[in-house]
Amino acid sequence: MQTRIQGTTMPVLDVQLDPNESVYSESGELSWMTSSIQMTTHTQLGGGGGFFGALKRVAGGGSLFMTEYRAYQYPGEVSFATKVPGHIVPVQVGPGAEFMVHRHGFLCATDGVTIGVGFQQSLGAGIFGGNGFLLQRVAGQGTAWLELSGELVIKNLAPGEVLRVHPGHVGAFQSTVPFQITMVPGLKNAIFGGDGIFLAVLQGPGTVWLQTLPISRLAHQIGEYLPRGESRQTGSAAGGALLGGIVGSMLGGDK
Repeated sequence: MQTRIQGTTMPVLDVQLDPNESVYSESGELSWMTSSIQMTTHTQLGGGGGFFGALKRVAGGGSLFMTEYRAYQYPGEVSFATKVPGHIVPVQVGPGAEFMVHRHGFLCATDGVTIGVGFQQSLGAGIFGGNGFLLQRVAGQGTAWLELSGELVIKNLAPGEVLRVHPGHVGAFQSTVPFQITMVPGLKNAIFGGDGIFLAVLQGPGTVWLQTLPISRLAHQIGEYLPRGESRQTGSAAGGALLGGIVGSMLGGDK
């Protein structure tokens, strides 16, 4: 297997597969592939445990279905592009080398890698952090490729070193880094600061990958330019926009 990352602002990962080699991704991640690649979609990849493993992926913000891309008789190539401006980061996964990734950060992986729920230090970290902040755990054995949005900032935390981060800017970190969600200090800061009321606290040792463009913040900025009001949205369009806004507010947040 050989891989290549092309591009700058909107990079794409090209994976060259020899016969009987494969990678998998969540459904809908494919950009293009050669005719020698066969794709199979089911629930048992990347999580283990059959259907219950798939449910764990969903609970962690992932997809119920995964798609395997395999070269059978002849070599082939499959490619995955980023959905927003950002970076593609390869990580080597193995015993003692697991990663916690934001819910939209998994791009693809070799078939020995598993995807599951990212358990935080407390239940509140998963429920209240950033109004639906969730993490996926990337484990198993093999190579995974992560998609981080915006520019990429890498912090290598020394033992005991603490970093406080707006939850949306947490792209990924090694599982050796303890993680918890805390309130923004000071009542005035929480109410009037405009930065939300939660911060992610990460403590070394380990590596943290920060992303400068949280998807939720990008969506918020774009939303300011979308048409509003009955004069521009009427009938079913207005109803659809309203329903979309309600669902978005329930499922959104800093992810």
